[in-house]
Amino acid sequence: MQIMTQKGYEKLYKELEHLKVVERPNVVKEIDIARSHGDLKENAEYHAAREKQSFLEGKIAELSEILANAKIVNPAEFNHDKVRFGSTVEIMDLNTEEEKTFSIVGDYESNLEKGYISINSPIAKAMLGKDEGDEFSVVLPKGKASYEILSISYKELDI
Repeated sequence: MQIMTQKGYEKLYKELEHLKVVERPNVVKEIDIARSHGDLKENAEYHAAREKQSFLEGKIAELSEILANAKIVNPAEFNHDKVRFGSTVEIMDLNTEEEKTFSIVGDYESNLEKGYISINSPIAKAMLGKDEGDEFSVVLPKGKASYEILSISYKELDI
């Protein structure tokens, strides 16, 4: 089961529809055009188009599976007195005093550039259930880091 917001679900659904309605017919046309060029054994265009089709069908199957097993959660319904799904959390690195803000979202909604981190990421897992003022440590690729939670809130995200 994949936990996600309604916006995240809709975004994945639109991507799936685009792949089915636009990309799939385009690949079929590419295959037909390449096939018309003759000998399929030595036809690089044909093999490239078939490879593209295989990748596309795999992506369609993956998105279909994700959407079929999605659990849509509305984080606005939660009280964000503690860190939970949908919380926007401001934290401070206790070593560098650098402040960062993260919003906890589903796996397929994460976008580090926007500060959206997966609920399954190490830092999100370490924060879940914590209160403002709590400290926590997490092992990151750069090593162990310690943080303090400065604030917890909820805001509508642009997924």
